[in-house]
Amino acid sequence: MTIALEQHIDPSLISILEKISDPEIPVLSIMDMGVVRFAQIVDDVAQIKITPTYSGCPAMDVIEEDIVHAFAEANIEVKVDLVLSPAWTTDWITPRGRKALEEYGIAAPLEEEADKEALLGNKKIVKCPQCSSTNTKMISQFGSTACKALFQCEDCLEPFDYFKCLK
Repeated sequence: MTIALEQHIDPSLISILEKISDPEIPVLSIMDMGVVRFAQIVDDVAQIKITPTYSGCPAMDVIEEDIVHAFAEANIEVKVDLVLSPAWTTDWITPRGRKALEEYGIAAPLEEEADKEALLGNKKIVKCPQCSSTNTKMISQFGSTACKALFQCEDCLEPFDYFKCLK
């Protein structure tokens, strides 16, 4: 179930924001990740509000710097604010972002209940992004970043990250 959260994004700013990659998953833009919650021109200044994927996410400083740089290149003054409420959820990852995750080799987040079953080792439901098998097992609760778990496919034997469901 996807939670629809209203975003206030000025369409004229989308092309700039879509060029800014998530520093931990470079195939995703910050728009695909759903971290941009507000982007409007107010008194000739682009006001951008971003929400971290989890509290203390180290990528947020880099994202803010990348936003400032991208808007400077477009000759637009910008102010970036970090907003913590409402908390980010994996439901905010766009369908295009989910597809890009899979193509990059990271299994996209499952629904909340399925995620719990997978992370507790109760069911083999995380699909391998290499061969599409669900005959997978969790190797570690933590993968390359805290928001991912490390899995291995028992059919093709490839290891892969699974982006944990965050609600």
